[in-house]
Amino acid sequence: MDPNAKKTALRMIPYGLYVLTAATRDGKVAAGTVNWVTQASFEPPLVVVGVKTDSGAHALIKESKAFALNVLGKGQGPMAFTFFKPAEKKGDTISGEPFRAGSTGAPILTSTPAFVECTLEDTIEKGDHSIFVGRVVDAGVSKQPEGRADDATLWLKDLGDKMFYGG
Repeated sequence: MDPNAKKTALRMIPYGLYVLTAATRDGKVAAGTVNWVTQASFEPPLVVVGVKTDSGAHALIKESKAFALNVLGKGQGPMAFTFFKPAEKKGDTISGEPFRAGSTGAPILTSTPAFVECTLEDTIEKGDHSIFVGRVVDAGVSKQPEGRADDATLWLKDLGDKMFYGG
């Protein structure tokens, strides 16, 4: 297989950007930018997310059995980059972003246009990422988007070549 062709073909799959958050009962918090997310079922409502096995969020999701996907909106590229680094909780902020605890305890970032909160239904551990299947237990939209809902979402391509080439 041509590695460059593989890379190009995989990059043609459109990806939205999300900040994945999780918290434990004793107050540990993890947050990180993710893009391997999809809806898996309408009934019951299920989403799946790919999470790197060596990330802080991976361990917290397995422990807490819950997570939230905070949808990043157009213009929130700087926030995506903020959460490429390990998250730091200070008071009611994570890496400087305000949050509130969701119904499962997972942090909900209050400055994002939408969130989906999930309980962990299943885990598939293969390769350097695990697939977490989450049952949607709560969701919210901070402002109804104009037009198509996905037009309000920050897409991986919106970050430009910085994401892939470090520029």
